[in-house]
Amino acid sequence: MKTVSSLLDKEWHARYSRISKLNIRSSIYDVTNRCNLRCKGCFFFSSGEHQAAPEENDISQWEAFIDKEKARGVNLAILIGGEPTLCLDRVEAFYRRLPTFCATNGLIKVPRERFPDMMVGISVWGDEEDEKILRGKDTFSISRKNYAGDPYTYYLYTITPKQIGKTEAVIRKIRDVGLKVHMQLLSNDEGVNGFSWSVQELADIRKEMDAMLDTYADTVISSKYYHEIITSGKMMERSFGWLECPSVTDALDNRQPQPKRLTNFIRWASDLKTMHRCCTSETRDCSTCKDGAAHMSWVMVNKRAHMRSTQDLQNWIQVYEMFAKLYQFIPW
Repeated sequence: MKTVSSLLDKEWHARYSRISKLNIRSSIYDVTNRCNLRCKGCFFFSSGEHQAAPEENDISQWEAFIDKEKARGVNLAILIGGEPTLCLDRVEAFYRRLPTFCATNGLIKVPRERFPDMMVGISVWGDEEDEKILRGKDTFSISRKNYAGDPYTYYLYTITPKQIGKTEAVIRKIRDVGLKVHMQLLSNDEGVNGFSWSVQELADIRKEMDAMLDTYADTVISSKYYHEIITSGKMMERSFGWLECPSVTDALDNRQPQPKRLTNFIRWASDLKTMHRCCTSETRDCSTCKDGAAHMSWVMVNKRAHMRSTQDLQNWIQVYEMFAKLYQFIPW
């Protein structure tokens, strides 16, 4: 029988031991239905999730809700939107109670005197040209100025097919302002012309992502195994999709047989009562999903499947470490 100890040497076993104690229990929260951008391909608006429930405006209701989430065992609150920085009182209610990650477009600077060590992930959808096409303005230039040198901030770089051959320029700019970057791929929920992936483009961007990790190892938070999975949609000869996704809301998950999944995961709407189907879109065809966190979680919940060889288990450890770094359960 293969065990962790039989598959790993002393160094890798120490890395495994560090992450195996974390017991991450996350859920996702829509802080608001509003945003100061309207990006083409944003799953929140393209699926109508901004209209699914009215916002709760009473901050005491948010505080009571968060206390219940903490009692439910949540130890990582992932705040999304709309745009969370439009409602900093709600963000602060989470921050004072739970380890908190805030996803933002970076147009409004999180005040560090109020949130000194809150993890912030800034969305960037390409170079200046692609940002204008997909997001209506060059947000990248604004967010770089707002967050340069911030040790608790990184960029979530959503790469599009138009970015093939251009990723180094974006990553170099991120490096030059002293920030980290994590890469995922655009799912193109709104079918913007020229922004859907072909098989060849996925193969090309995988090579490019690998090269960026090799060249900018101190800036890029990633792993080549993750690149393989997110570009191929396959893990251990299995295909990503509805029957495999680990990030389905617990109370809405009626799949049979039940796959490996995140424990007690819920994606909450901003009324604090309504639940969304999964970590991304109500309407997305799961076979086309390129969400980075969903694919990382897919690996993470399938540890047993990765115990068939030393390399497989090391791959699993690297992905888990990557996730833990992005949410600062372990340092960069």
